[in-house]
Amino acid sequence: MEQRARRQPRRDRPKSLEEESVADVAIKSQADVIDLLIGQHEKIKSLFEAALAGSGKERESTFRDLRRLLAVHETAEEEIVHPRAKHKVPHGDTVVEARLEEEHEAKKILAELEELDVDSAEFVTKLTKLRQAVIDHAQREEKDEFAKLSTELSGAELERMGRAAELAEAIAPTRPHAGVESQIANVMVGPFASMLDRARDAISGKA
Repeated sequence: MEQRARRQPRRDRPKSLEEESVADVAIKSQADVIDLLIGQHEKIKSLFEAALAGSGKERESTFRDLRRLLAVHETAEEEIVHPRAKHKVPHGDTVVEARLEEEHEAKKILAELEELDVDSAEFVTKLTKLRQAVIDHAQREEKDEFAKLSTELSGAELERMGRAAELAEAIAPTRPHAGVESQIANVMVGPFASMLDRARDAISGKA
């Protein structure tokens, strides 16, 4: 009787660092979206302080990191949190509309900052103004949206929303990587408006 050839074990291609990171987030994360976004609020505050305290290349690098986190954070809120708040929070449409208007004003200031020398007095003045606007905005979100969503949504749903938000951050690196030319790898390159578009594509799976 002819013996059947022994089947060789499958050897999968090793995951790249980018793929490993995304896989870890998608599978292992149990982050509550509220905890995640509040944590990002604290990181954003720290980046503002570092940018205002620094100068030259250091300030430029910190400002770039700040823009990146703001883009991912605001897009996650707009695509994941605000739609649920509209339906679950009392007077949700009004609450969300007010937050969107605040975000719009912040984006306008960011666009102005992108045109300025980071060491100019005008840059420092506008960055200080943006910092206060973002802090006020974050406080209103935490009070008017996050606190109410945490009581209206199940823990499982909050975790699903958290995984989506974390995945968006994981596939939005701060700079392009050599040899990885996909839109995802370059999602945080260019002006803030472009960052927002690419972060939104990353969340929706279009990247």
